Amino acid sequence: MGAFPATRMRRLRQSDWTRRLVRERHVTPDDLVWSVVVTDSGKDRDPVGAMPGVERFSVKELVKEAKIARDLGIPAIAMFPHIDPAKKDEHGTEALNPDGLVPTAIKAIKDAVPDIGIICDVALDPFTSHGHDGVLKDGVILNDETVERLVEQALVQARAGCDVIAPSDMMDGRIGAVRDALEGDGHTDTLILSYAAKYASGFYGPYREAIGSAGVLTGDKKTYQMDPGNISEALREVELDLAEGADMVMVKPGLPYLDIVKFVSDTFAVPVLAFQVSGEYAMIEAAAANGWIDGDRVMLETLLAFRRAGASGIVTYFAPRAARLLNG
Repeated sequence: MGAFPATRMRRLRQSDWTRRLVRERHVTPDDLVWSVVVTDSGKDRDPVGAMPGVERFSVKELVKEAKIARDLGIPAIAMFPHIDPAKKDEHGTEALNPDGLVPTAIKAIKDAVPDIGIICDVALDPFTSHGHDGVLKDGVILNDETVERLVEQALVQARAGCDVIAPSDMMDGRIGAVRDALEGDGHTDTLILSYAAKYASGFYGPYREAIGSAGVLTGDKKTYQMDPGNISEALREVELDLAEGADMVMVKPGLPYLDIVKFVSDTFAVPVLAFQVSGEYAMIEAAAANGWIDGDRVMLETLLAFRRAGASGIVTYFAPRAARLLNG
């Protein structure tokens, strides 16, 4: 590279057209997955206090929103349930109900909007009375017993028409068990998106309010979610899950773990998704509400950061808003 003044780096920055022409990374609606919460509360739309602008939707309203997402060019929605507390128990039994909230929502969306992808969370925390992702006994999350229930949950979702099974529980061996079950049940084309590198993070708080587990969670999830200081462990987790049959992998949270997104993307030739989680959303919205930042600009900048780090896609609560801005 030549030296100044033969080389002036600002030449390529001087006009909008030159900046657009040489831009190395882009964000489009194709890169977005909309994170949504479906509820059986009886309310069509129920605001989440810790996440301004986010609402829990009834099945009927979620179908309407899925049509809007499709029309905006968003390829898929990731669905999370908020169920009646009376349906929760220690073992998360409602997760296995073929007539429950999640399979009902899957069928309704697929009937009305068949060309949008549906990604379903596989974990027990929205359904357990203790707020943990698995079977709890004497203060310990039982791995193998949990995997058995997760397999049943995944089959319920696949039979309802879910396109992508997304185990977010971080139990050992669950990807292989789910893949074997899907194959055995004839769901050979059902994708698995593994939450392969999911960290025990402080950024999940607003989400737990959104699904109704915040007030019941006992202890923490550090015995199964990853320690925030670890990098090599994330690569081992990803490698194991791919070997067991995952088609795509997830890094969660997003912005605080961009280095992990980069490491995983550079190491494995597979689609890598990043999850811009509830705490990240809430921080941007809170700062924007106080006039400290330009919310739209910062939101789009964070999405670009995920793509720059190597993410193939971004799961975010901002998806419709971002898509509108990106579509101009």
